[in-house]
Amino acid sequence: MRIQVTQLLEKFRDSKEEVYTFEAGLSKHDRAFVHRTCRKMGLQSKSSGRGKQRCLSVYKKNGQLNNMNVRESLTNVTFSEGAQMVLQDLFVHYPPEDGELQEKLIGKYSGKTAKVRKRKDDIFSKPLMSGTEVSEKVKSLASRIKKDPKLRQINEERLKLPIASFKEVITSTVESHQVVLISGETGCGKTTQVPQFLLEHMWGKGEACKIVCTQPRRISAISVSERIANERGENVGNDVGYKIRLESKGGRHSSIVFCTNGVLLRMLVSSSRSKRREDISDLTHIIMDEIHERDSYCDFMMTIIRDILPLNPHLRLVLMSATLDAERFSQYFGSCPIIRVPGFTYPVKAFYLEDVLSILKSEENNHLVSPTATLPDEDLELTEEDRIALDEAINLAWSSDEFDLLLDLVSVEGGRTVHNYQHSLTGLTPLMVFAGKGRVADVCMLLSFGVDCHLRAKDGKRALEFAEQGNQQEAAEIIKRHMESLPSNSGKQPQLLDRYIVAVDTDIIDVVLIEQLLRKICNDSNEGAILVFLPGWEDINRTREKLLANPLFKDSSRFLIISLHSMVPSAEQRKVFKRPPAGCRKIVLSTNIAESSITIDDVVYVIDSGRMKEKSYDPYNNVSTLQSSWISKANAKQREGRAGRCQPGICYHLYTKLRAASMADFQVPEIKRMPIEELCLQVKLLDPNCKVEDFLQKILDPPVSEAIRNAIIVLQDIGALSHDEELTELGEKLGYLPVHPLTSRMLFFAILMNCLDPALTLACASDFKDPFVLPMFPNEKKKAAAARDELASLYGGQSDQLAVVAAFDGWKHAKERGNEAFFCSKYFVSKSTMNMLFGMRNQLQAELMRHGFIQDDVSSCSLNARDPGIVHAVLVAGLYPMVGRLVPLRQGNRFVVETAGGSKVRLHCHSINSKLSLKQSDDCPLIVYDEITRGDGGMHIKNCTVVGPLPLLLLATEIAVVPPKGNGDNEDDNSDGDASDDADECNSEGGEMMMVDKSGGNKEKVMSSPDNSVILVVDRWLSFRSTALDVAQMYCLRERLSAAILSKVKHPRQVLTPVLGASIYAIACILSYDGLSGISIRGESVDSLTLRVRDTEIDKPMPGRRGQGPNTSRLPVDSSSHQKAKLPATNGIEPSSYNEQAPAMSAGQSLHQAPSQASISDASSSGVSKQDTERNSCKRRRGKKSKK
Repeated sequence: MRIQVTQLLEKFRDSKEEVYTFEAGLSKHDRAFVHRTCRKMGLQSKSSGRGKQRCLSVYKKNGQLNNMNVRESLTNVTFSEGAQMVLQDLFVHYPPEDGELQEKLIGKYSGKTAKVRKRKDDIFSKPLMSGTEVSEKVKSLASRIKKDPKLRQINEERLKLPIASFKEVITSTVESHQVVLISGETGCGKTTQVPQFLLEHMWGKGEACKIVCTQPRRISAISVSERIANERGENVGNDVGYKIRLESKGGRHSSIVFCTNGVLLRMLVSSSRSKRREDISDLTHIIMDEIHERDSYCDFMMTIIRDILPLNPHLRLVLMSATLDAERFSQYFGSCPIIRVPGFTYPVKAFYLEDVLSILKSEENNHLVSPTATLPDEDLELTEEDRIALDEAINLAWSSDEFDLLLDLVSVEGGRTVHNYQHSLTGLTPLMVFAGKGRVADVCMLLSFGVDCHLRAKDGKRALEFAEQGNQQEAAEIIKRHMESLPSNSGKQPQLLDRYIVAVDTDIIDVVLIEQLLRKICNDSNEGAILVFLPGWEDINRTREKLLANPLFKDSSRFLIISLHSMVPSAEQRKVFKRPPAGCRKIVLSTNIAESSITIDDVVYVIDSGRMKEKSYDPYNNVSTLQSSWISKANAKQREGRAGRCQPGICYHLYTKLRAASMADFQVPEIKRMPIEELCLQVKLLDPNCKVEDFLQKILDPPVSEAIRNAIIVLQDIGALSHDEELTELGEKLGYLPVHPLTSRMLFFAILMNCLDPALTLACASDFKDPFVLPMFPNEKKKAAAARDELASLYGGQSDQLAVVAAFDGWKHAKERGNEAFFCSKYFVSKSTMNMLFGMRNQLQAELMRHGFIQDDVSSCSLNARDPGIVHAVLVAGLYPMVGRLVPLRQGNRFVVETAGGSKVRLHCHSINSKLSLKQSDDCPLIVYDEITRGDGGMHIKNCTVVGPLPLLLLATEIAVVPPKGNGDNEDDNSDGDASDDADECNSEGGEMMMVDKSGGNKEKVMSSPDNSVILVVDRWLSFRSTALDVAQMYCLRERLSAAILSKVKHPRQVLTPVLGASIYAIACILSYDGLSGISIRGESVDSLTLRVRDTEIDKPMPGRRGQGPNTSRLPVDSSSHQKAKLPATNGIEPSSYNEQAPAMSAGQSLHQAPSQASISDASSSGVSKQDTERNSCKRRRGKKSKK
């Protein structure tokens, strides 16, 4: 019932229907299950009626809600005195009507953007080797193997791999076909050996080659390259290299290069846009490994490669996949040849929930020698010819009553694979055919062979139902008696299963059942590690606590219980590979990280909960999801295989055989369950004239239209695409960098704001993972939370993202002083993650330099890295349009986050901001967040930052102005409704418009007086109160900021024009003054900061209280203005101290090298000395002497 309900709701969600009503008669438990499932799927459900007539209806949630009417008060946005002085000085000398900004803010892509001389990355270029040099390489390798006993042993082990006997077949097939698919089981050796086969084949012909091998994960690309280099007796970076996002080893001289799918995708896109197409012409082979995992980059790249293969006849494509679903990939590439390679694993017995319940009920028997287990299928996999023959035989028997061919195929020699074969389209088995046709003797023959009576066809019917439907009573009776006589269905087992399903919610992990099963395994056997697959950290914790509460498992001399999760400290993860001392048994509680990423050699027993936490994307509600869901058959096979890696094993699946049969064959392809903004931008870079949706429809499994539409809206919001979906010049530059488009925009903004350092950390952390590790013991949870609070306080508090920035700063300083280990332990920070972030930051910085966006001297790009107002603005630039506001609930001081779509979302308990106190009388603070995640408990936000309105007003896509209606205290309520109506009339094409209430006259009246009160509407849902003068200045600053960003990305090596330079400098000053306006922040560092934090020098008092201003600086403008200002160069100039740091607006200019507010005009007047500048700045802003 639950399986059918889930499938029905999934079909309804994907349909165009708005309402679905279940028939009356659902039980109370069934209705409760429907309500829970609807909540997980983002659907609404409601029951109505009484008694037997009570029915349940399911609705799709409405998209946009009118949020303007629920707002009780408006936040007042005004500029502080210091900011007003800056603006006054700016607009006196560079008024809006000067006509300085002639170019469009966001122009369509023309292909004529100023070329930046990039530093060529030649890792994908073919080695420049002659035939003689190739021969020397071959001789050198042979000599190393001959001299080194270890290499000889490695070479002997290579020859024992199953794929070794296929070497000649592979190389000859690749030679004669442009596309070849190698389908091999895990452990056959295809990943490490196929690249070497091809290299040796090419070198044997005396030819140089460039073999690029893709992997879906960074760790795989690195580890496999290291493994192959080791097998060849060399270091990574010589003949074998790798390139992952923001990290690489090797170069043109490397003949084999491993990379992630995303890296090769970017190279192909970049090369396709180049007239010379050097990179593609240099490639001789592309090997795409693990394509069955359906990584989104992999799917996208297969489409691109399929299109470019006819234009590059020299190029060979080798696809490598697990044995599952190989035919689909072959058909996608024109029925390319398939080479099937067997793997090797030891046999694994499989028990299901029915069997487990019987095992636990039976006290006297040792279940490890029980016949109830489902024995592994020892037959070889069927060939394509076998499948075609069986399909034809089943068709003939079912449609034409011709049984001879089918009887020949299901003889005793056929094996269980043939006996249980299911038709590729209908799912019919030989037993179903014989049962439906009343062939009693043939039914008895198959039953004697041990066929599976529980298999279901595509319509859900088993062989028994086929016999009953065909009125074949004798056959039906025989099958029924056989099913009842099976050990797994004997005695009280059906009743046991029925009672269990009624009593236990199978969507929740039953830790009691797991504990009982572990105890049974340990009683019936003495050795062998036990691996338990669980969905997430919460389930791992619950199971661990349950086991430690048991006196048996609490004995650490007998049991070693290890938790394995991606966020667990590396030292804890490494414990899983160590064998425990004699007499001690290892129990590993793990997520699906142990399915394929790692192998634990001594595992003999696997307990499979059948659940996994999968990150997905709901395009209909535009939210990410992280829920516990049922695994696929492919996942189940992987988990089962973990028990047979080194010896025969046993797997216990904690779900029924019926559930196992109804599971999906594979996971949903990633491209259908993740946001695709980055891919959509790559489509436009690949072909600016192509419609995104038209191209994506060519993918093997294209994303749904809603996902494409949502991605295009995001790209339009940030200016990467125009409103008619044309690629803009900004969009072209955003696609250059190997990060998400939102992150690219943040980096460009940070460069202008001279605040690059924290932006690099934010960019790399968002692309990698959270550097904080999970506390391993209950008493450490509070310490870990307090540590994050302390770190966040260093940037003003109330920010999960800036806690990461502070953690990286602290770690870097601690490492320099030799205190790295202590710092990581004290603040629950992963040392390995920090080192990875350090390397990624350096690589991203190098990418910015390579494209000319920053100069070689990067030290001057981060002079405002400690200014909290500017840092918060940089963060807004990277997270917009993910904006919400905190709304208090009617009772207590709890609150929810309201989003632009009208959703009410709670903050996750792990967020720093979940502890904020908010009252009904307070304004509704704004937050920016990385994503909304829908989990088992509803929707939540895990990482967010409280921000002021000013950064949002400067960076939002659209703002509109309406006049307030009425006077007095009631003004807020009335104006909200009017603002909503007018905001909907905003025409977002061709720039911003000041909209006014249609009944209230014209906009000249609204903006006629500088002191007129107006309502400012952001993105048609957020309202603020301001004055006409402040709004007019805001419009001009927004326009100039957009122009400056576009100018910077188009001409990265040129200084900004005087008007843009002065305007960007003014924006930074204003953000320094008012960037945190509207946020209640701590006035000083938290008293509880430890001595260790002080030692790392990240605990110095933060600037940015309202009323304090920066030491001033100037952007470099044109040469004439600089000649008059006579500002010194930055080389050798130290930035000001932490307390006195203030905006330095461009790489190449420090704060105390620039004029004050009054000296904005001095850029084009007589020169001002550095000393005068500093003195005037101090008098007007701080009233104290500036530190020189």
